[in-house]
Amino acid sequence: MPLLWAAIHPRGDQTRILVMDGPDQPVLKARLDRRPHHHRALPTLLEALALWEGVPVRAALAADDRADSCGTSLFDACFGEVHDTPLFTLELVPAHQPRRRRRDDLGGVADFRDLERLILREVAR
Repeated sequence: MPLLWAAIHPRGDQTRILVMDGPDQPVLKARLDRRPHHHRALPTLLEALALWEGVPVRAALAADDRADSCGTSLFDACFGEVHDTPLFTLELVPAHQPRRRRRDDLGGVADFRDLERLILREVAR
């Protein structure tokens, strides 16, 4: 069954999101506020992506090592309780991974290579 792969990484003053259709086709890159303004924002975004493309989303939320990161102890405060649904699954994963060089056709939004690696390592398995 086809899937969309997504990586979400809250850090600094922004949350970066990368969505890919397979290992070689990025379809969405976004830089958003670090914390959503509503606790349902993340599950609603993942559900909307699944409904838009007509396939489930497998997502990874990158956790930093710092205790003040949204990806770790403050996950519920930043993103609320997120439960898997038929439209998406979400896993909490370590943010750090080995580097690999790659180029895509969606330039001008910043560097998303670390999220591509996260997708290939955690989501596409």
